[in-house]
Amino acid sequence: MVEEITSGCTFTRKIPGFCLKIETADTADDGDTIVVTLADYGMKTIEGIAGYTHSTTDSIVISEAPTTSVTAGVLTITVGGSTDNKKRVFLLFGDSS
Repeated sequence: MVEEITSGCTFTRKIPGFCLKIETADTADDGDTIVVTLADYGMKTIEGIAGYTHSTTDSIVISEAPTTSVTAGVLTITVGGSTDNKKRVFLLFGDSS
């Protein structure tokens, strides 16, 4: 059953956080990892991540889901998808509070 859930949502206008763009070289392969120390970018927690791959260098952009884990304030991003030697771009949303 579909129901309207607006009353249970939280709407935040002034977000105490950051967006970090991470761009790899065009040699990134499926399964490669990127390590990010959150405090280096003013973040305490991760709110979300969006990943993209360039199927043609600097041209066609495709959504791609990375795998992530956080241990002791260090985020590890594992490149997803099924192609090698492609540029990846990740948008990381973090909270500073």
